[in-house]
Amino acid sequence: MQRHGSGDTAALRMRATGLLLLVAHLLIVGWLTLRPRTVPWVPAPNLQPLASISAELARGPWHAVQSLSGQVLLLAPLGVLLPMAAGRLDVSPLVSLTRTVFAGAMIALAIELLQTGVPGQVPDVDSVLLGTAGVAVAHLAVVPGYRYKLRRRRERLRGATPRISRVGLAPQADVLSGSRTYL
Repeated sequence: MQRHGSGDTAALRMRATGLLLLVAHLLIVGWLTLRPRTVPWVPAPNLQPLASISAELARGPWHAVQSLSGQVLLLAPLGVLLPMAAGRLDVSPLVSLTRTVFAGAMIALAIELLQTGVPGQVPDVDSVLLGTAGVAVAHLAVVPGYRYKLRRRRERLRGATPRISRVGLAPQADVLSGSRTYL
């Protein structure tokens, strides 16, 4: 099926922009999380889920918000950039959320696994959970509404199919393919 029109160039531009922003964001995240740090001592890695989150909450809610929000916000842009780089408009919201959250979780897990070999960086299973939650929240907050807006814009640019008045049917020329003859 051939595609024509300015909608395709806009979709390609959006995919290219999404891919470029995705690569830039991942490079920044990699630089922030995988560079060696010189510290006098390093705590033990946290492999127990929700242990560091509960420890932060025990210090007070305001302190917990301040210390945990960085981990949530670090990967949150992936919730928007991954679907933008894919460039799909006609996809189920549940499928899109599942794909995006899974990819975000795998990226967070890869970062934590890579941190095991970096001096001064401590792997924490709660960072994976918080990063994945950030991806999910950002996706739910932005992507469904933006896709709806883009679909409506695409349909408005294509124009509605003409209908026969009082009947509500499309003319026969819209039903049959122009390249085939059926007689």
